[in-house]
Amino acid sequence: MALALGLGRRGMGRVWPNPAVGCVIVQDGRVVGRGWTADGGRPHAETQALAQAGARASQAIAYVTLEPCAHKGQTPPCASALIAAGVARVVIACTDPDPRVAGKGAQMLRDAGIEVTQGVREAEALRDHQGFFARLRGKPFVTLKIAATIDGRIATATGESQWITGPQARRLVHAMRARHDAVMVGAGTVRADDPMLTVRDMGPIAQPVRVVVSRGLDLPLGGRLMASAGDVPVWMCHAGAPREMVAAFEGLGAEGLECGLRGGQVDLAQAMTVLAKRGLTRIFCEGGGALAAGLLAQDLVDELVVFTAPKAIGAEGLASLGRLGLDRLAQAPQFERGEVRPIGADIMTRWHRQR
Repeated sequence: MALALGLGRRGMGRVWPNPAVGCVIVQDGRVVGRGWTADGGRPHAETQALAQAGARASQAIAYVTLEPCAHKGQTPPCASALIAAGVARVVIACTDPDPRVAGKGAQMLRDAGIEVTQGVREAEALRDHQGFFARLRGKPFVTLKIAATIDGRIATATGESQWITGPQARRLVHAMRARHDAVMVGAGTVRADDPMLTVRDMGPIAQPVRVVVSRGLDLPLGGRLMASAGDVPVWMCHAGAPREMVAAFEGLGAEGLECGLRGGQVDLAQAMTVLAKRGLTRIFCEGGGALAAGLLAQDLVDELVVFTAPKAIGAEGLASLGRLGLDRLAQAPQFERGEVRPIGADIMTRWHRQR
């Protein structure tokens, strides 16, 4: 199952709206087939592993990180494929809460006389599939990344921010982007930095969708980001932007997604609902401070990744978070510390939202 989980992670950021599943087929103690969900979500992991195993799947054990699907979509159910292959036993890490599956896949296998074991390395599987599960509940899983100095600043008073963190941390951020369906920034970041938001120096890879949140689309049309919109998707979440502005950006290859207003800004909760309906399961938000504060204020952040650089800028620098509008400490979002490790000269801390 550990191997199956590792294989499934290869699909992260590449298979949405489907889950990134891994599958391993074992016959007489030997791995005879392995697979993971293909780019775009199909073929599924079980189909890939069974194709590799061929006739050796008969009376074998299949290890799969998510309950095999029981419904027919664009392809037949994976539970049916396992039955047809003649496997003797299926070991499942976690149940699929999708109402079309939700125990039906495991029951199909049992009804066919196949032994089913569930809950093996379940905690790891639940963590790996949390984006897919979040989308089933109506919003993507949101990771907020902040790279700041030890005094919480992301730029100097003049706006200089390259580079707060070192090369090792920046490379890790590219790897994190690659495991997400989309990278999100606010309008201020686009105006200040004109970022590409692509995954670089990682070899051939499926690029994440670039999502820009801007109420009125008051953004430059001639920057690097928009020049590449025809090659790597750019989605613009706005709230009643002028039609001519929407048309101008769409003429460059971007796509406008209209959302509602909340407090004079884009309603981020509604934006997340819109993005989930478009199929996104995991979003990596890279700021800036106003967007980060808005996501935290609306309780939309599931995971917080903070890179702390051994530098100090002082009060005149740009803060990593905008105003949250809190009056009492009890109103502050609470996080539970997870992973902490050095990345070059910097420190990375991963925090999980307490709910």
